[in-house]
Amino acid sequence: MPAPEEIQRAIPLSPEAEAAKAIRDREISDILTGKDQNRMLLIIGPCSADREDAVLDYIHRLAPIQEEVRDKLLIVPRIYTNKPRTTGDGYKGIASQPDPTERPDMVKGLMSLRHLHVQAVNDTGLTCADEMLYPDNHYYLADVLSYVAVGARSVENQQHRLVASGVGMPVGMKNPTSGDFSVMLNSITAAQHPHVFAFCGWEVETSGNPLAHAILRGYVDNVGRTQPNYHYEDLISLYDAYSAKGLQNMGVIVDANHANSGKQYLQQVRICNEVLHSCRHSRDIRSFVKGFMVESYLEDGSQKIGEGIYGKSITDPCLGWEKSRELIYNLADQL
Repeated sequence: MPAPEEIQRAIPLSPEAEAAKAIRDREISDILTGKDQNRMLLIIGPCSADREDAVLDYIHRLAPIQEEVRDKLLIVPRIYTNKPRTTGDGYKGIASQPDPTERPDMVKGLMSLRHLHVQAVNDTGLTCADEMLYPDNHYYLADVLSYVAVGARSVENQQHRLVASGVGMPVGMKNPTSGDFSVMLNSITAAQHPHVFAFCGWEVETSGNPLAHAILRGYVDNVGRTQPNYHYEDLISLYDAYSAKGLQNMGVIVDANHANSGKQYLQQVRICNEVLHSCRHSRDIRSFVKGFMVESYLEDGSQKIGEGIYGKSITDPCLGWEKSRELIYNLADQL
């Protein structure tokens, strides 16, 4: 396998992109720390980055809208290059399968994920988000990303927590699939503290990540039904539990899809609006909610691998472009 440094040298950010990233990193930090109380984050994009041309097309469409709403929203495109597939079935992401119809090719996949992220920033100046599914892979993108999420199935894992404490960027910790807030808050606590641990053959010392925060994505109950956790009462409950922990930079991103919507992707619009309604009724909630995560692509819904519909998700169903654009403008109008 090529070392991260080799791939970084082979596929570099342009000087202009590096400058844009420094500005955006500061802006994202200001929102999460509360220094910027006028804007929210909107982490939006495909469930999975399945093909470079369609993903870049999507991000190119986002770029001019970002300029229009920049006083209200800071848009962070999702380029999710790894997908958790615990059963072995389904698309595992561009990092494993650069072509979803072919067998996995990890070396080609790592080059592909790096190229896609770098191309997006070089072309548009919009730095992006990815999921840290495999901590070892993170360092192929460490100089490119502005945001990373730890998923519901990874948030209890010690290695994810330790690596999150030293990545030098905001890390959103999702609630586990059980919905237990205490697990998520323990992960944030771990990520915000310094650690010494072994990683990739090195002894690593981290200083802690004050920008680690919560992501609410809903959960699955004990009989397998999806349950939401974005309602007013959920936000107040998490706010109180967060406060009791004494963590830095209290904040939550609401994931409007996954178990919160029951994967009914059209419900994402209603969910975002309901959360903003809660913000208007509670000063604590308004200061606590830092933004939204939305699954969105060029076409509504999803398709099976091999159908070949350009810009339509091959994993979870997504909100199509026209509805996504309308949602962005609607959110900006309410802030």
